Amino acid sequence: MRRLGTVLTSVLVILIFAAVVVAQEMKQETKKTTTTTTTKSTMKKPARTNAWKIQNAMSAAPRAIAKDATILDWPAKEGEEMPVLRKGTNEWSCLPDMAETPANDPMCMDKMAMEWGMAWMGHKDPNLTATGIGYMLQGGGSPSNTDPFATKPATGEHWLKEPPHIMIFPATGSKLDPQVYGTDPNTGRPWIMFGGTPYEHLMVPVK
Repeated sequence: MRRLGTVLTSVLVILIFAAVVVAQEMKQETKKTTTTTTTKSTMKKPARTNAWKIQNAMSAAPRAIAKDATILDWPAKEGEEMPVLRKGTNEWSCLPDMAETPANDPMCMDKMAMEWGMAWMGHKDPNLTATGIGYMLQGGGSPSNTDPFATKPATGEHWLKEPPHIMIFPATGSKLDPQVYGTDPNTGRPWIMFGGTPYEHLMVPVK
């Protein structure tokens, strides 16, 4: 367990350093996508072209990653295959803004993180053989920090307003210590999402 903790700590240190670099990159680049803003989850976002989706998906990660990533679209119906909008040449996959959320929340994920994502979409337990990494440099908005399958906030609660962040998905069998990271998404520090479930992962703000 001590060795596992050391590995996770090392990964976190490296990613926090990377987050500083990413934050500087974000300040230097002009956003190429238009953000749809609304606080009502019942309002549908306008239909988007494939070209818009590709550019939006690429905005989730540093250009060095996104320019060669495979761009996928969300399936039209639950359980269907993800349409490929652009075939990539590296092991990263990027997805555009989720239509069901009020935030602009594209994401890019490496191979292990995509294993997590596919398991989550299929309501299956993830089986990660190594740490997975994901980027959401436009931020995001989730209905719950504790329920992986919530589709809207619980009564009296609101959509989360997630800052631009990096996600760390521990290998199966690894656990994140809430005493170290906490579970509050409003502190400006790394926090655990979906803690205590097979889908728990670390959210690391980059600014």
